[in-house]
Amino acid sequence: MTSVDNTPRYSATIDEVITTVVMARVTDFFGFFVYAIASALVFPQLFFPMLDPLSGTLASFAIFSLAFLARPVASLLGRTLQYKIGRVGKVSLALLLLGTSTVAIGLLPGYEKIGWLAPVLLAVLRILQGLGLGGAWDGLTLQLQSAAPKNRKGLYAMVPQLGGPIGFVVAASIFFVLNGFLTEEEFIKWGWRFAFFAVMAVNVVSLYARVRLLNADLGVEPEVTESAPLKELVQNEGRTILLSAFLPLASYALFHMVTVFPLAFAAIYERFEITEVLTVQLIGGTLAILTVIASGILADMYNRRTVIKISTVLIVLLSLMIGTLAHYPYAYILFGFLVLGLSYGQASAIVPKRFPKKYRYSGSAMATNLSWIFGAAFAPLVGIGLTAVFGLWAAGLYLLSGALVTFGALSLLNKRDSDDRSA
Repeated sequence: MTSVDNTPRYSATIDEVITTVVMARVTDFFGFFVYAIASALVFPQLFFPMLDPLSGTLASFAIFSLAFLARPVASLLGRTLQYKIGRVGKVSLALLLLGTSTVAIGLLPGYEKIGWLAPVLLAVLRILQGLGLGGAWDGLTLQLQSAAPKNRKGLYAMVPQLGGPIGFVVAASIFFVLNGFLTEEEFIKWGWRFAFFAVMAVNVVSLYARVRLLNADLGVEPEVTESAPLKELVQNEGRTILLSAFLPLASYALFHMVTVFPLAFAAIYERFEITEVLTVQLIGGTLAILTVIASGILADMYNRRTVIKISTVLIVLLSLMIGTLAHYPYAYILFGFLVLGLSYGQASAIVPKRFPKKYRYSGSAMATNLSWIFGAAFAPLVGIGLTAVFGLWAAGLYLLSGALVTFGALSLLNKRDSDDRSA
């Protein structure tokens, strides 16, 4: 079974590939963090005003997790679509769904106007966002890694990962401005909606650039972007998929524990001004951009596994200092972002090499979706829930458990890796 793609192709330069991959990932994470920040600062009041701040935040984070659960479903549906309408058609349709559902969230009335229908519609639209994001898997990152020179694999691998901290900085900047220049009533009623409309605008630009690159000949083997038969993939690579899903788990959990979690903590317990926390996070996000780049340099100097191991040890240290968030949030947030950049910079790049070429595209997509579920989907919900019941130390144990799982996955994969599938 072969995919349909009769679009004329042209040769793309490596600069075009890098620029488009960064643009696409920044756009994805910008939309991702716009929703995430709104889940902590806006949705508890707008969609759950009948609940206390803690319960409203937990309900908001429960809906937040739905997109991650929808992503594997979207990947399976995307396989069928790719066979029928090609990779370009599949990605275009997925991004259209993602953009439309995002704008619809920005237009959604609150509980005071339509009652329980408001959070129900929010949940539905969040699921549609997950379907759009999961279906938008384009394989460009795999192509970039395949095109990388042998002594620059780490640097090329970190390029797509820049989208995470840059996307957060852009999203946090918008909320910083809105929160700082509007009254609380104006911000909750209509101010936050501008961030969602901005997502649609950048999505249009990103879609054009991404589709143009998908139509290009990047000089890599076609096998890199071909879907493998699902039954064969699961039978032959099921264990590798599961272990690969646990590899970046600590990094993905940390993603939310230094971005969304501190904002929710500040909003619930009102120990610090939201703009104060956002200011520190903007500085932290900038530091994370630098450490993402550093991860690529270190990976080329040593190897990818060494970078992952070092960053995971640092996550252990961060989990032990989470108590400082209650009185000295600067220390936890800034150190957390430094560690995040180092760990996230190589987190996804270590997964594809676990698979033979014929399974790399589908295996990487499946492992990545599972990893986001295990590591990130419930991190804000669990972190705030544990903090409310036991205290911040319990949230630190949760982060520590992610680091231990990553260490375990690294150890198990080390035992079964052969020389031709080493990182």
